[in-house]
Amino acid sequence: MTPNNWERTDVKREPAQLGKPLVDPAEWYPDDINGSDAWIYTLSESELGEIEAAVAGIEARGLDIKDITKVDFPLPGFAAALDDVRGELLDGRGFALIRGLDLERLTKPQFAAAFWGIGTHLGEVLSQNAAGHLLGHVKDIGEDYAKVRGYMTRAYMPLHCDQCDFLSLACFHNAKSGGEHLVCSSVALYNEILRRRPDLAERLGRQYYRSRKNEIPPGETDPWIKQPIFGFHQDYFAARGVSDAIDKAQGLPGVPPLTDLDHEALQMFRDVAIELAVEIPFEHGDLFYLCNHVTLHSRKSFEDWSEPERKRHLFRLWLSTKGARPLPPEVAERSEGVYVDGTVFTAPVDVD
Repeated sequence: MTPNNWERTDVKREPAQLGKPLVDPAEWYPDDINGSDAWIYTLSESELGEIEAAVAGIEARGLDIKDITKVDFPLPGFAAALDDVRGELLDGRGFALIRGLDLERLTKPQFAAAFWGIGTHLGEVLSQNAAGHLLGHVKDIGEDYAKVRGYMTRAYMPLHCDQCDFLSLACFHNAKSGGEHLVCSSVALYNEILRRRPDLAERLGRQYYRSRKNEIPPGETDPWIKQPIFGFHQDYFAARGVSDAIDKAQGLPGVPPLTDLDHEALQMFRDVAIELAVEIPFEHGDLFYLCNHVTLHSRKSFEDWSEPERKRHLFRLWLSTKGARPLPPEVAERSEGVYVDGTVFTAPVDVD
């Protein structure tokens, strides 16, 4: 099997303050990642055996995927390694990839169960949309990006964050061409903007309005929320992405127009993020994890296969985890998934 070159980072974090450079293990640059596989954990044959045995146990009991708990998915040897991965997401570089699941040995439902079961060792599964999907699907369903969320299209998605502590993706099928995954350290992004334009770094520490895109939690009525892009709380840093939610908030009741300085700051964020992004090549069976508070992610546009069974398909989990860094309250309340009145939770193995 491929050797496992996984390594934890050893940089110590220092207290974070707006206007000051950050010292954080989640600061990395493309040269630190390209050519390195220290962020890849390669499964051993014994760990694969544990995962497959746990999946077999789920099937024998007839458990629905959404009902699988950590107790239902025992990983006596691999669990310690998952604790290490979780620690690297929380207090290290902020992303990791687990490689080695063999799709020749797992059906689609079995792969989904394995992905979910491993996820329960890293955190609590959250709802990803108003439909209550706990197991999500990054798959083109033929819709226009202007009408639906980007993961349902084949369009390019700008660097952004999701509404959870950990984003998790599992590669079942790659596209015919394109669709590469990109990640960027938001710690490095802040430091670079601070170095070039400290006035814009400060501006991005202010509150920006974002559209809720009609995903309004019970008991609330505002169609928007306010969040800093660069947030600081209890000596910790946490970033949010510059997504289309900011543009879509313009024109909503009570939302002031963006200023010229805002536009300049937002554009610099986008431009520098692309400069600092690295491409993560997914192989079939890969499980990818990142901490949204210190890492941005995006997806390149792609050409898909014509055969439905070969279409690009990634499973997705949103996870909340204990011990995550302190967040500004307005960020914390938007990091617990998507819940609306009448939500019924489901974990479909595919989506049309």
